Amino acid sequence: MTTQSTADENTTRAWVDIDLGALLRNGEALARHARVPLLPMVKADGYGLGVVPVMRTLSKLDPFGFGVATVTEGRELRAAGALKPVIVFTPLLPAESPRLRESNLVPTLSSASTIAAWIESGGGPWHLAIDTGVSRAGVRWDCIGEIVDAARRSPPDGAFTHFHSAELDDGSMELQEQRFRDAIAALPERPPILHADNSAAIVRRSPSPWSLVRPGVFLYGVGSGARAALQPEPVVHLRARVVELRDLRVDDSVGYDATWRATRPSRVATLALGYADGYRRSLGNNAEALVNGRRVPVIGTVMMDMTVIDVTGVPCAVGDRATLFGTDGDDVLTVESVAARAGLSPYELLTGLRQRIVRIARIAS
Repeated sequence: MTTQSTADENTTRAWVDIDLGALLRNGEALARHARVPLLPMVKADGYGLGVVPVMRTLSKLDPFGFGVATVTEGRELRAAGALKPVIVFTPLLPAESPRLRESNLVPTLSSASTIAAWIESGGGPWHLAIDTGVSRAGVRWDCIGEIVDAARRSPPDGAFTHFHSAELDDGSMELQEQRFRDAIAALPERPPILHADNSAAIVRRSPSPWSLVRPGVFLYGVGSGARAALQPEPVVHLRARVVELRDLRVDDSVGYDATWRATRPSRVATLALGYADGYRRSLGNNAEALVNGRRVPVIGTVMMDMTVIDVTGVPCAVGDRATLFGTDGDDVLTVESVAARAGLSPYELLTGLRQRIVRIARIAS
């Protein structure tokens, strides 16, 4: 990932503005609401924003630790100076154990064989993954007997589950939570640390009934719907420069396959951003941008390196900044709304921002 100072912004073709002040305030709001320590999820390079500035900003909240998906991600946090516990939430491959130990990372285990292997390799802190309905990893809530002997030999420091639909009021969260309680009761002893709440679950209730909460996408500016108790501040702003302006006649076409044609004399602007930067092709003829505080349509097919917008009647010059999502003045294109137009989840849109696009992290706003 590339980062740079704000001093270089005027020579940058396209970039992601990251408001670290908003990131911190989102974390503070969740901590006040949950009333228990945070275990921020910073996997996937801090949800695509750059894990080092994200980790250092969230460290100001004095979190319990950080959550990652892989040993490599955990080692990157340690190299950047993280001192808190780092929990690796993807099941561990046997060959990864030495590297995990070298960096003092905490594995999540869920079978008698993996727990036994952990004990035989020296043991240490670990968390028990309990599957209550996602069916991707963890011991089933009703099969705890399979790991009782292993857990008795090396009691887990923590246990957790993951909700699959916490943003929905469909009873599934309550069902999963009861399964989690039943599984905990079946263990030889209750682990001292229990966690289940993701971002959507955190905002549903206060305080959390568990030892920790695991916020993820809320921290990065994505909420759980208009009816949620808490709404995050925008953190991520995708920008691009206007690199060319041209005037079109009636019936002139734009982009590959000529999917847009002018129905009136039009002025269009080319942005130095395309799907190779993570601005999805499906947003062509299907999205808006903000230019000088005005909403304008994205027209034609989004190309690998360029995107075209219709700026007819809008003050615009080469070098002006366009915002593809985020804020411009008093207006905002939310990550959720742009992702919906692209047929994506907000997670995909954020983590799909490509490496060639510069990240500019700002301390506060």
